[in-house]
Amino acid sequence: MGEDVETLKRRLPLLDYLRQHNWTARPVGRSEFVGLCPLHEETRPSFYVNTRKDVFYCHGCGQGGDLIRFVQLSHHLSFRQSLTFLDPQTAPAVDASAVLDRAVAFYQQQLDNYPEALSYLNQRGVHYPALIRELEIGYAPGGSLRRHLTAQGYPFDLLRQVGLLNAQGSDAFYQRIVFPLREGKHIVNLYGRSIGNAFAHRFLPGAKGGLYAWEKVRHCPEVIVVEGLFDYAVLRQAGFDNVTCSLGTHLNLDQFLQLCEGQRTVYLTFDVDDNQSGQQAAEQLAHRLDAKSIATRRVLLPQGHDPNSFFVQGGDARQFKYLVEAAHP
Repeated sequence: MGEDVETLKRRLPLLDYLRQHNWTARPVGRSEFVGLCPLHEETRPSFYVNTRKDVFYCHGCGQGGDLIRFVQLSHHLSFRQSLTFLDPQTAPAVDASAVLDRAVAFYQQQLDNYPEALSYLNQRGVHYPALIRELEIGYAPGGSLRRHLTAQGYPFDLLRQVGLLNAQGSDAFYQRIVFPLREGKHIVNLYGRSIGNAFAHRFLPGAKGGLYAWEKVRHCPEVIVVEGLFDYAVLRQAGFDNVTCSLGTHLNLDQFLQLCEGQRTVYLTFDVDDNQSGQQAAEQLAHRLDAKSIATRRVLLPQGHDPNSFFVQGGDARQFKYLVEAAHP
């Protein structure tokens, strides 16, 4: 393992990796470069790279290390996941993404077998079969995934490790609609929404990844950002293809940087809650994006609504388009 890591670092120097990801810097010595820190927001450069030692250190956030450590911090990965991220050939024969793929396929098969799950999707305004297939929406009835995957040869410890089983060895998702969260072709997490009132939602342990379905919209000049996956689904169903989802009001670093790629207008369509939490989060995010010269507009839904409830309670594409056109900075 040690030789593999050192070979990887020699093949991909830290400075080259950073420049491939649009980091700009100026030389401050024979073997040092300085630029803005990619790990946190700052206005004065404090992120130093020493090309002789092939390491970095940020005087602003105090983080430092080599290429592997940078990938761990920037993508919220473990050491092993970072190696796989940089060089997929280092992935073990059976990795977490492969197990999650099998779990998602199983959940998709279960959806049509449980009328209560289809009824819940219909209640949430999601009823186009083609869209359900495209988003790979499934249903976790609970009590059967462990048996299904272990019968296919997946070890119990691996299922526990990726979070598909809880501490007691039972299925982690129980009576939940399940959405897979992908980055490229790889599943990085699962989102489960309970069809009852006992639980709201949950993710598997680990990072949620970037903006949902970002690859579909990254080149769009205008992007609509919503909080939740059911908001995303009803907008897609209504014909809005330039939509993505932040999986909550607080964006992680990867998601924020994705919105900062290129020049675009971002339409923030967060929930209009009675406690104003959604609108406050949208205002704060708008200020952060404005500081990066990204134009923002805040879409104001009727009081107490999110995009999902707006459509479920009778709103249509024409009315939503009007709200988008009326959005203000």
